[in-house]
Formats: sequence, structure tokens, C-alpha cells
Amino acid sequence: MIKNSHPSLLLLLVLLALGCNQTVSTNNEQEMLPNRWPNAVSYEIFVQSFADSNSDSIGDINGMTTKLDYLEDLGIENIWLMPINPSPSYHKYDVTDYKGIHPDYGTMDDFKNFVNESHKRNIRVTIDLVINHCSSRHPWFLSALNPSSEYRDYFIWSTKEEIEEAGNLEKAKTGDSDNTRQWNEVNGQDELYFSYFYSGMPDLNYDNPKVREVVYAIGKYWLTEVGVDGFRLDAAKHIYPDDRADDNHAFWAEFKETMESYNPDVYLVGEVWADLETQAAFAKGFDALFNFDLAFSILESVKNQRVLSASIFEDAWKINETGSPVELFNKSEKAFKNYNKDYVNTTFLTNHDQNRVMSFLGNNQEQALLAASILMTLPGAPYIYYGEEIGMPGMKPDPNIREPFLWTALPDSMRTTWMTAKYANDLTVPPLDIQMKDEGSIYNHYRSLIRTRRASEILSLGELSNVNLEDNELLAFKRSFKGNELLVLHNLSDSLKKCNIGNFNNKMFSTNNQISINSNELTLPPFQSVILSQSNK
Repeated sequence: MIKNSHPSLLLLLVLLALGCNQTVSTNNEQEMLPNRWPNAVSYEIFVQSFADSNSDSIGDINGMTTKLDYLEDLGIENIWLMPINPSPSYHKYDVTDYKGIHPDYGTMDDFKNFVNESHKRNIRVTIDLVINHCSSRHPWFLSALNPSSEYRDYFIWSTKEEIEEAGNLEKAKTGDSDNTRQWNEVNGQDELYFSYFYSGMPDLNYDNPKVREVVYAIGKYWLTEVGVDGFRLDAAKHIYPDDRADDNHAFWAEFKETMESYNPDVYLVGEVWADLETQAAFAKGFDALFNFDLAFSILESVKNQRVLSASIFEDAWKINETGSPVELFNKSEKAFKNYNKDYVNTTFLTNHDQNRVMSFLGNNQEQALLAASILMTLPGAPYIYYGEEIGMPGMKPDPNIREPFLWTALPDSMRTTWMTAKYANDLTVPPLDIQMKDEGSIYNHYRSLIRTRRASEILSLGELSNVNLEDNELLAFKRSFKGNELLVLHNLSDSLKKCNIGNFNNKMFSTNNQISINSNELTLPPFQSVILSQSNK
């Protein structure tokens, strides 16, 4: 975003320069942008914290529906909803009814209306489908506590002697679970049940054909009767233990084939928190997998003000692959597409399991803007966690990274109040309505980036290649598509940088009006970004 320039005017100039045959208004009318699915920008929502339509303190589906115009204008083409099913927990990752809507969130009719209204705006809806485990309060499990129940084999049981003999009673903490005791006793019984994450989330037994049958029927219900466009699959790595990786891969390939039989255009994105070698093989069962290593590389590069080939990462964010964002993207792209040629690399900065961007970067707004610039200029399909576009901070424990969205200054009729925000409040974050009026705000930075990306075939669909400027405080790369190229430069440092840019001396997009070009030399201020095209194009 060029400061002191109207965002709509900037977008118009960018569209014209990039040769996009789209109509753009310079007033409040909706600007027409090309559909970039599946290389689209997605938006993750925790419904409970997003928008409250009935003043009961809890975010709800109808509240989300009222904000669809906002998301459309932002440039969003897909919404990922954290779990919306009935559940005893606030986060709802322990489901008690796979075909229901949590009553705090509304009704199934409310949700079907939300899906329909989203589709009217060409926005897809992806829901969290939590099928690795269910709640210990699910009727299946409550029945399974009886050893003679027909649901007993829906879960995984073993005796303490068998577990101890296998050496599996105690486990070390892993990247996605702090649970060290995964076998759980039931009073008066010899058998223990398995739960990877904690005792309230018993794992389902996918060696049982009946479990597969009922889970596939659940997927069919949401795709064909409710009309969602796809699923985010939680804990996809843990359907089977790590020593049964081939069974894991085969299950997800079967799941994908089955879901495609219900909806050929179904979209499946998986959470597989693992090293690249382990993660890549899952690509045959998914359209996309979240690229954790790339997210960490972007944020660590920004935080450390240099492109990192290796780094010491926070314990909670143990990285598996080290390298620059460009290296990691291309390495993962090659690995994933070996298993699925249609795979789309799913990029992000943080989600509901990590400290928020603003807090990770020490509340440095310039660096937060820079991280967003890097994300939106790399290839793939970027995801934005709700509130990132207004700079919401947040640090673990988990409820504090899932705080209420700030729509207006208080009194804010749509703000949820189910919790008192520790980090994101009126003292720390200008609410959305204030940021919309500020051309230099984080919101307007995100909006300009997203809309510029969607307007450009090269940024949305182009390939990625590294540019070595022999300065590790500059992240430089080219994006290319159908014979056209763009040069992208990000100054990671707090120092002004000058570099030779050859014939890429046409400024297409910049984050600061002090970015200048003199002949073939670019002057790039601290923490700023620029997209350049060739003068002879």
C-alpha cells in the first residue's frame, strides 16, 4: 500500500499495469476481481469470537452472515470454520453430534443460510471435520463403556499388560500434543482406551469398517444435504499410529475418493504437523496441507531481520525443515506434487494453535505488515487467521489467541464477550471501523495486498524462483507466469537498502511512497516491500 494514496485508486493502477481485464470502481461499489480458486485467499474463523448477532455474549452463525460483505470486500474466496458441532468444550474439537450445530451458534437453518449467502458472493465454505476422535460424552463412547456394546469396537482398547509389554503406556510430548499418557483406565474394567490428545477425546478405530462407513456418511451429509464445499481435517496424521504410516496414507486416499464421489469439486485441506518427508506422502489424500515450516520461516526471517538458512526456534514451534521462505516453498512444492500433481501449497502465518503474529513479532507493526507482504507475494493458497488483518495480538494459553474480534470502539454491538480479552482490546488494537478510515492501517495494508494478488495472474498462479542479491537482509524472488515476470523485494532490516534491479524498474506495488527508482537502482526503506515489472513489458 502506498501511503497517502487511496486504496481503490492504487488497485486500479495495479490492475491496469498488470493487464487485468476487470472493472474497478473508485467509490464504494464492489470491485470485480477474478476467481483464483484453488489458489485463493482463505479466512479462518473461530465462530465463538467473531460476531454476536443476539447479544448473548457468544459469536454465532447469523453474526458471521452479517459480515460476509466485509469478507467479500476484503477479497476472501474461502472461509474455514473451526468446529461448529455440539461439544462440551469452548473450542469444540471434541464432538458429541457430527450432524448437528452447537446451540450457542444457532440452528442448521441458520447455517444453511450462511452457506447460501456465502455462495452468492462466490465464497466457499470449509468446515472443520474432527474425525480422528470424538468426545468422551459422545453417545458412541458412552455406550462403548459397556464391553458388550455394539459401539465398543468404535474405539481402541487394550489391557494394561499388553500396553506395558509394547512399551506404550507413557509417551513423550509431541509437536501437536502435550499428552504423555494416552491410555486411559475405566473404573472396574481391565481394558484401557486410547486417546492421542487427552482422555476426553477417545480416538476412533478405523480398522472397524463400520466406523469408516458412518464417518463417510457424515461427510456425505455435509456435502450433499448442507452444501459445504469441503473440510479441514484435524489431526490427520493420527488416524493410525506413526508406525502404520502406510495405513494412514491409504485411509486418506480412500476418504478423498469417497468424498469426491459425493462432490467432485470437494476441497480437502489437512493438518499434518510433521517433517516434510512425513508430510508429503499425505498429499495423495488431500488437495492441500498446511505448510507449517514455511510459516515459521517467514516469521523467523522477519523477526531476526535476515533470511535464515537455520535458526533456533521457539520450543512451541519446533521446525522440521530450515531454509529461506523461497527454498522451503519450492522444496515442499516438489515433494507434495510427487504424490499429487494437482496439489496446492497452503500457506499461512499463524492459526488458532500458535501465538498471534503481532505478539510473536513483539508488537512491531512494521514487521507485522512485512510478514503479510511476504505471505501475499509468495505462491500457493494463503490463509488468514481472523483478526490478523487488524493486528490483534495474542499469546498462549489457547483462549488468549482466540479472543473476540474488534468491530467498533465500545460499545461494540457485534463484539463477543464470552471472555475478557487479555491482549486484543481497545487499548491495544484500533477496531476495524477506525482502521477502515486510516489509509496506513494494517487492515488497509491487508486489503490492498489481497486485492492486488487476486488481480494478478502472476501473483496468484505464477512460479517462484530465488534471486540472490548477496544480502541476507533482503528477501528477493521472481514470480513468473506465461512468459511474464515480476521481481519482488522485501527489506527485512531496519536499514535503508539500495540494490540494482536491472530492467525491473516499473513499480507495480509498494508499501511506502519513499520507495524510489533511479535508473536501475532501487532505494528500499526499512521493513518495506515492492513489486516490480520489467520496463519493456
